Amino acid sequence: MSTYRDFTAPIGSRRAPVLRTVGTRERRSHLTAPRVPTVGIDIGGTKVMAGVVDADGNILERLRTETPDKSKSPKVVEDTIVELVLDLSDRHDVHAVGIGAAGWVDADRNRVLFAPHLSWRNEPLRDRLADRLAVPVLVDNDANSAAWAEWRFGAGRGEDHLVMITLGTGIGGAILEDGQVKRGKYGVAGEFGHMQVVPGGHRCPCGNRGCWEQYSSGNALVREAREMAAADSPVAYGIIEHVKGNIADISGPMITELAREGDAMCVELLQDIGQWLGVGIANLAAALDPSCFVIGGGVSAADDLLIGPARDAFRRHLTGRGYRPEARIVRAQLGPEAGMVGAADLARLVARRFRRAKRRRVERYERYERYAEARRTTRESL
Repeated sequence: MSTYRDFTAPIGSRRAPVLRTVGTRERRSHLTAPRVPTVGIDIGGTKVMAGVVDADGNILERLRTETPDKSKSPKVVEDTIVELVLDLSDRHDVHAVGIGAAGWVDADRNRVLFAPHLSWRNEPLRDRLADRLAVPVLVDNDANSAAWAEWRFGAGRGEDHLVMITLGTGIGGAILEDGQVKRGKYGVAGEFGHMQVVPGGHRCPCGNRGCWEQYSSGNALVREAREMAAADSPVAYGIIEHVKGNIADISGPMITELAREGDAMCVELLQDIGQWLGVGIANLAAALDPSCFVIGGGVSAADDLLIGPARDAFRRHLTGRGYRPEARIVRAQLGPEAGMVGAADLARLVARRFRRAKRRRVERYERYERYAEARRTTRESL
């Protein structure tokens, strides 16, 4: 397996074990969780990022690899996760593993009910991984994980009521109140991208029409730019020249780059996306009344080119404007690592302290023996 390593702090030569859990009861507060290293895994449609994170949110080491093709069995992705965790645990004293999955996770945070970019359908991910890793495992939605990280270590610190919106290919989101992630009765709260904002509007892959993410997301941004370029619009000449006429090469980061350089059409497109963002935020404010909205995801890299118009539209569409406090709208601070950091920190809630070094050595030996035997059996069967 090809991986990308990035050592962000000196790593000692001592080999450290992955430890066996002694229970599954979740701790009630991060304030009482043990200050021990944990591993966070962020699984997306194109990459799997794993990192060891300390109790202050610092990344001690990270690994990255490509996501196995979604047509393969769920075990292929689970094998990738196991290999990354075992690799990291060889150098770090890992006490728990947190998984941030791009999909719907049930209220018990065990099963991935549906993952659009992977072959997980009602997959008991937590139990499968806990059996193989011999440590406590926590599974949550990737947006929930990112929101937790921003609340603990980033732009949402000090906020009692926070809503996070992640703008990427689509729109994801999460709700935090009084230090708790609000997951809903069935675990799938926060799917803001599929609120209907334009009845009969653009068709969404979810099957409905007029969903918010069809007007304020990376896909919406690229779709509008490509349509303008395909129509040979005079205002699109800059981006057409940039891609040498190959319209399929137009991407979200490219549009942001050209907007920063002053391309009028790209600036206007980001303003349009930002205005739709503000409309949706105003709707969420009417329903949830948070004190802060944190905007994350790849599209948020446009910063004030996007968030400035969003703030303006929010003020125009906010119910009771002028007679109520306005929530802050800020850009996320932790970038693409937020999901990994948040998953690791959430896993600390189920981590346990271990003090007997002899038991650690024995368990490490047994674990590697089982893993090596499984690898040998796989090779012999091929």
